[in-house]
Amino acid sequence: MSPSPTNLIAAAACVAMALSISPEAKAQSAPLSAQESDPNVMGWMQGFPPPADKMITQPDSVYFSFPKLRWSVCHLREFLPTEEISRGLGAPVPLSYPSPSDFADMRAAIDAVTFTPQNSDKEMTWEASLHANYTDGMLILHRGEVVYERYFGCLEEDGKHAIMSMTKSVTGLLAEIMVVEGMLDDTKLVREIIPEIGDSAFAAATVRQVMDMTTGVKYSEDYSDPDADIWLYSRAASPLPKPDDYVGPDGYWEYLQQVEPEGNHGDAFHYKTINSDMLGWIISRVSGKAVTELASERLWRRLGTEQDAYQTVDGKGVPFAGGGITAGLRDLGRLGQLMLNEGALNGERLFPAEVVEKIRSGGDPSKFSGFPTIPDGSYTSQWWVLHNDHGAFAARGVHGQTIYVDPTAQMVLVRLASYPRAQNGFIDPTSLPAYQAVAEFLMSRT
Repeated sequence: MSPSPTNLIAAAACVAMALSISPEAKAQSAPLSAQESDPNVMGWMQGFPPPADKMITQPDSVYFSFPKLRWSVCHLREFLPTEEISRGLGAPVPLSYPSPSDFADMRAAIDAVTFTPQNSDKEMTWEASLHANYTDGMLILHRGEVVYERYFGCLEEDGKHAIMSMTKSVTGLLAEIMVVEGMLDDTKLVREIIPEIGDSAFAAATVRQVMDMTTGVKYSEDYSDPDADIWLYSRAASPLPKPDDYVGPDGYWEYLQQVEPEGNHGDAFHYKTINSDMLGWIISRVSGKAVTELASERLWRRLGTEQDAYQTVDGKGVPFAGGGITAGLRDLGRLGQLMLNEGALNGERLFPAEVVEKIRSGGDPSKFSGFPTIPDGSYTSQWWVLHNDHGAFAARGVHGQTIYVDPTAQMVLVRLASYPRAQNGFIDPTSLPAYQAVAEFLMSRT
């Protein structure tokens, strides 16, 4: 019998599904288009009460199935308990925009930019790519100024959207800040910081190996296998009451204590979300603060954000460090601009430039394989580094989430989406050439 997902991990294709994997597409019936599956067109949750066939409720195997996920990505707090990432009480720092007429002209010009998708000989426009990739929100900053902003589907300018595994990059950024500032020794073994890890495979890994996902830990994310580790992890992390006959681990951290070894630490990059939750535990133990508190203190309160963010938690209140954040589009743009500026924003330095320098330099490419759409890439501190001509690096999440930072073009791009299939490998052939085309267009105007 196939297991039913039990929390956000499994519901959002577990958010933990390996990003950028590009398996051979299997024959299947074409899903509804972006326009056809728009939640406003579908009529989800409209009315008081909505018609029975238009309601979206638990279980999560229902609310995160396509096309319902196109509504749910903006409404996770209605399904799962969360903890706030507070922006504090100060006034937001406005983003810079051109004049309304110049902004309209720029949008029209960018919409008309053309490019050729990978493995295709047919040109596509930027605007067409937004629909092809089921975009819910798109923001582009160039030289610190917003030059493009659009909202679709469930997302409006004052709304929030699940960012899936881009959460990992927030966790990794916080860890790298702590390393550079001398609070965290990334050469230490996990067991030296978390003695409770016991005989878990994580015990003998270094903090850096956890940060870069080069640990040798057994963790299967084969969703077709009802006995895969992902389902055990989902049941452990579920915030809902456990069944009376449940005998497994309770919560993220109890699960991490029983992870078995597979391969050798340091040998190769393996995208496994349990590394992110292990890292969340490490930085919480060292700092004495939950990852939500750290994100608030080091980022959200100092970025000039417009909105609080929030993060899903397990049944013991532990935030999901591998995929639980929901946030506003513009605030994610501020985070991307902070990375482009190497730790400075709004005239304030939030952390040393060395933090971003280390992330931009990337991980060991020889340990990175299995991602055909980014063949020259690497991974470090929970960030993806493309090693392309522009030195781009990115935070990425399933169903099409990204913060794409292009230092050469001085461009930050944020896309929030609800693509029917989880892996970004299905979206990259359109998205990555589109990002490059817009970057080159912006550079041509300077």
